[in-house]
Amino acid sequence: MTESLQAQIETYLSRLDGLIRRGREVRDLLAVDPANGSAIATTRAWQEECGVTIHQLSGGSKAHWLARSFSDAFLMRSANGQAVEGARPGEIVERLLGVLEQAVASLSRKDDGSILSASTGTPAPRRFEFVHNSELRPVLEQVYADCRKALGQGDYDAAMRTSCGILEAIVTDALEHKGLSALAAAGAPEGKIADWSFETRLGVAERAALIRSGCARLPDAARKYRDSQMNGNDATVSERDARVAGQVLNVVMRDLNPGR
Repeated sequence: MTESLQAQIETYLSRLDGLIRRGREVRDLLAVDPANGSAIATTRAWQEECGVTIHQLSGGSKAHWLARSFSDAFLMRSANGQAVEGARPGEIVERLLGVLEQAVASLSRKDDGSILSASTGTPAPRRFEFVHNSELRPVLEQVYADCRKALGQGDYDAAMRTSCGILEAIVTDALEHKGLSALAAAGAPEGKIADWSFETRLGVAERAALIRSGCARLPDAARKYRDSQMNGNDATVSERDARVAGQVLNVVMRDLNPGR
């Protein structure tokens, strides 16, 4: 990392720290009296400053994951997951604080690949905006990048396991959002989703029409990836198995996010 890049990162971190501190003050003002005109004006001014900083960090791209997170903070989700207008001011402030903290976390990472686009000039992709658990999205973005890197370096075992881990995470997220009562009609077993096997989660998701039949292509090694981890199985994973697992993951990502 160059000195110029480090200086730029430190400048943004300082700015973000100030915005977070002021945001907490704004949140406290709204908690006392959400209808207070002075508090609302202060909130709007703070939001505008947040918008400017996020715009710069996103390289001016509305498709950047940070810019999308900023926009999503102003929306309220309906029962079916669709975005509608109308989130409360205090809730918006809380969400924006979360976006600012995500920016700090990204800028604070030591590897150059994790630096935001304002520092690298390359907008970071956002593939997991369809995931309902917002805290999971940035984790999945990073793990997905690690998966692609492992595949490119010929570490097929790591690539396949990582693809399967992401697949299990996004399917589980979709199942949890659907709810156990709705899944029961699709033949879901009793008990917590977290206790279901990988195969069971995929099967229930398919029968509930959350995903299509793409998982049928998963190689046997991928289906048993959790078992081999627990049993310390060192069986060699082929390049084909790793690539097919990655292809199935991308198919399921499209199933869960048709607009992608």
